[in-house]
Amino acid sequence: MSITVNGKALKTDAAGFLVKPNDWSEEVADALVTEHEKAGHKPLNETARGLIGFFREHYEEKLTHPSMNDLVNELGKHPGESFSDAEAYKKFLYDMFPHGPVQMLCKLAGLPNPGVENQS
Repeated sequence: MSITVNGKALKTDAAGFLVKPNDWSEEVADALVTEHEKAGHKPLNETARGLIGFFREHYEEKLTHPSMNDLVNELGKHPGESFSDAEAYKKFLYDMFPHGPVQMLCKLAGLPNPGVENQS
């Protein structure tokens, strides 16, 4: 499988994850978001797009995917949306990404499939 960005075909796996995370760019992100929305997922808001950036930065710094705990601990208490507890933030994330926030954000951020990493 592949997606085409600026006339260049980029390989994806069967689940739509980039085979080469270094192929990711803002233009690739836009193409992945378009595919995400075509598949019937909710349109992304600015918060969701900010989370994509968080995932990229986290992966580049730590060479591992952010976990749900990372999201809650690092972002759940930041300014913006107000959350009284971790469960409220998790619900907020699942409202944006009902099929799994970590999985979907990894895909949109051009990161490897976190399911593959967790199978070893």
